[in-house]
Amino acid sequence: MSKRKSMYGIDIEEGSGNVYADLGLRDPDVMLMKAQLVMKIDEIIKRRGLTQTQAGQLLGLSQPKVSALLKGNFRGISERHLMDCLTRLGRDVQVVVKPAPRHRHTGKLSVVFA
Repeated sequence: MSKRKSMYGIDIEEGSGNVYADLGLRDPDVMLMKAQLVMKIDEIIKRRGLTQTQAGQLLGLSQPKVSALLKGNFRGISERHLMDCLTRLGRDVQVVVKPAPRHRHTGKLSVVFA
């Protein structure tokens, strides 16, 4: 993150693009990926006009678990389970593994919605 000063004299810290990393949380890339998957699940549920109970039946989750998930409490749910939820909601999920660019020594996780 880099700091810059606004014209009003207030220090502003520019984020890295991953709020979980900026907050110093454990596994920030995984948390960001889960958040992106949950946002898509939420979008589909809303677009279909499903109740949390209906969504839970479709996803194989209890209504309280759907409620927690949509409020951002997804630490106990695996990425695989979230991808399964998307397939149950009629989405194809594709995992692509490719070489990292030469300027990076490690790979990164990302989610792309088509």
